Amino acid sequence: MRITSWVFEAPGKPMVPLERDVQPGRGEVLVQVAGCGVCHTDLGFVYGGVRTRHPLPLCLGHEVSGRVVEAGTDAESWLSKDVIVPAVIPCGRCAACTAGRGSVCLHQVFPGNDVHGGFATHLAVPARGLCPVPDLLDPGKNPSGAGLQTLSVIADAVSTPYQAVRQSGLAEGDLAVFVGVGGVGGFGVQIARALGAEVVAVDVDDERLDALSRHGASVTIGSAAIEANEVKKRVRAFAGEHDIPSWRWRIFETSGAPSGQSTAYSLLAPGSYLAVVGYTPEKIELRLSNLMAFDATARGNWGCPPEHYPDVLELVLSGRVAVEPFIDKRPLGTINETFEALEAHELKTRPVLVPEV
Repeated sequence: MRITSWVFEAPGKPMVPLERDVQPGRGEVLVQVAGCGVCHTDLGFVYGGVRTRHPLPLCLGHEVSGRVVEAGTDAESWLSKDVIVPAVIPCGRCAACTAGRGSVCLHQVFPGNDVHGGFATHLAVPARGLCPVPDLLDPGKNPSGAGLQTLSVIADAVSTPYQAVRQSGLAEGDLAVFVGVGGVGGFGVQIARALGAEVVAVDVDDERLDALSRHGASVTIGSAAIEANEVKKRVRAFAGEHDIPSWRWRIFETSGAPSGQSTAYSLLAPGSYLAVVGYTPEKIELRLSNLMAFDATARGNWGCPPEHYPDVLELVLSGRVAVEPFIDKRPLGTINETFEALEAHELKTRPVLVPEV
């Protein structure tokens, strides 16, 4: 099939449209893209000096939803189905995968990094791990009313914080603190609340905090004009009011900024847990011995295993996690303007690029 994709040729340069022929191989499918979300990882490739694993030129984009329009051998059962394409697709066969550690699979496929991604009319990906989407027109299956384009952000912005929350062992009545609530962090706030936690949202942007106060945050803390010690005092005060001991604190660094990472680490207390979800190539200075002194835990998080996508999808379709208020659908042809606006911090919501029909 002849497809059009927007290709990243060199750091800092505008992406350009390119036509090419694509045919799915054995075990692969060709997905007609309904929508592809723009992630800060994409910005890192274009502006931040982060290298893609596939040599340039490359079509970026890893938050993809769409319909399977062609299928290779052994993947025919997916033909004509609506799907969400996982952002990280483990091989399912190696020692890491069979041990339940697919996130560190050395053979994983990351669309828009290992292979051409979703800023295109179509993309070819392995069929393994695809998340089937039910009939969205059936109110019984989709009380939220979400459309297929909207569901694209499940592939990273929603599933990644879900995995981080799941790995943390968060239980009902625990305290969840999200530092940085744009995109991933904002959806994390909603997920933690849906699972019964008391949630504190910390951010430098008051508009984001105001939105999350209506979508899951028990309390919000604007951190733009206060020091990290003051943030910690307010978190402690809230935890004390709700009688939540520090060993039931789950702290999520979702800002991807050095200041946010420093703040999140400073919140560690006896027995608490820190999940590092955001990414920055910048270094920060910290006292690692705090982990020892507090008998605390810090853990990174890379994507979400495909087997958990159906549970994430259910949270969204049921309306327990709202997606529509936090995204902005734009024509795919606006990709360069959209990237520039995101890099300049001019956008408050997560863009979803929609191919023009």
